[in-house]
Amino acid sequence: MIRLLLVLLAALLIGAGLAMGLQYDLGYIRISLGHYLIETNFWIGLSALIALVGGLMLIIGLIRRFTRGTGTLSGWVARGTQRRARRRTTQGLLALAEGNWPRARKLLEASAGHADTPLINYLAAAQAAFECGDHDSVDELLRKAFESTPGSDMAVGITQAQLQLAGNRLEQALATLIRLRKKTPYHPFVLKLLKNTYVRLEDWRELSRLLPELRKRDLIEPAELHDLERSAWHNLLERAAAECKRKDLPDRSLEPLTRLWDELPGFLRRDEYTIREYARLLAEAGDEAQAETLLRKVLRNHWSDELINLYGRLEGQQPDEQLLVAERWLKDRPNNAELLLALGRLSLRNELWGKAREYFDTSLRLRRSRETMAELSRLNAHMSEDETSVKLLMQGLIKDSGLPDLPMPRA
Repeated sequence: MIRLLLVLLAALLIGAGLAMGLQYDLGYIRISLGHYLIETNFWIGLSALIALVGGLMLIIGLIRRFTRGTGTLSGWVARGTQRRARRRTTQGLLALAEGNWPRARKLLEASAGHADTPLINYLAAAQAAFECGDHDSVDELLRKAFESTPGSDMAVGITQAQLQLAGNRLEQALATLIRLRKKTPYHPFVLKLLKNTYVRLEDWRELSRLLPELRKRDLIEPAELHDLERSAWHNLLERAAAECKRKDLPDRSLEPLTRLWDELPGFLRRDEYTIREYARLLAEAGDEAQAETLLRKVLRNHWSDELINLYGRLEGQQPDEQLLVAERWLKDRPNNAELLLALGRLSLRNELWGKAREYFDTSLRLRRSRETMAELSRLNAHMSEDETSVKLLMQGLIKDSGLPDLPMPRA
């Protein structure tokens, strides 16, 4: 209302001004353009100019208003599309969580183009496609995820590796993870996934090279790391021993096995179980003397019933000296049943039958062991004491079978 009054007031003032001007002097305007000649008084020309300017301003205003209206309409349409994309994304993620893989994939992929975070849509759709068993679509969706968001190569690559591992595509997963590690050598999750891949591929050599990096960065629990290192190196020792056995020459070289022993981390070369495994492999490969020397050095400073049991089974270069060494250990451990069993076997190796039976008897009194009972029974049988041998075997069999105490006929 006020604007209309202002316009009317301005019109009245302009009209009054023109009336006064017309009374004062009409003036004269002449415009020549080519063959055309325009003549009029000054006030009419001024009015025409004002009308022209006013018309132009009106047209410009209308154009601006129309453009603004079109932008508003476009914005309204775009906001509606985004709202629908958000709603479908939410529905797709809910379907994914509920295990409705086909619906999740359809909603997430369809709304990805207008979603606020298309990367999330494509990655989740790839997960749904994987669960549907459509591996070709998985690769295509991951490609779209990569193209949708600059700098997403690591997120896409990790997702791809996880899906490949879940699908047991171990070689492809390994290739993906190696590529990612070249870009970010110390990415914690990439290193963990590599560890899992090497374990499943049973690639013990590469796992042994990776484990120091995992320890340095404290990425897995110490107990798990210790078990992994022990498992990796023990498997490598087994393979090295198998390689030694494959050699057809009479003097088969143990160099692959001994070289690998030198590569072992220090804590494993001091580990009782690892030492026992290495000595066993040496003996099986034909070098009992080297295994005996190793165990003698270890038992001198670190006692182990497991190791002394193996020591009693080995044939050193000098069996008599081997027996004397073990008898010196008996002075400090007179009631060790495992040591007495080993001494009995070493006495047999030196053909000291009576001493062997004495050691077996003493060991059996300290601990009734099936192994000791079998050794003593075998010795008695070879010394023509069949009745004693059979009696020992029967005692062991009855005890191991857990038979109840029942009346028996007298002989």
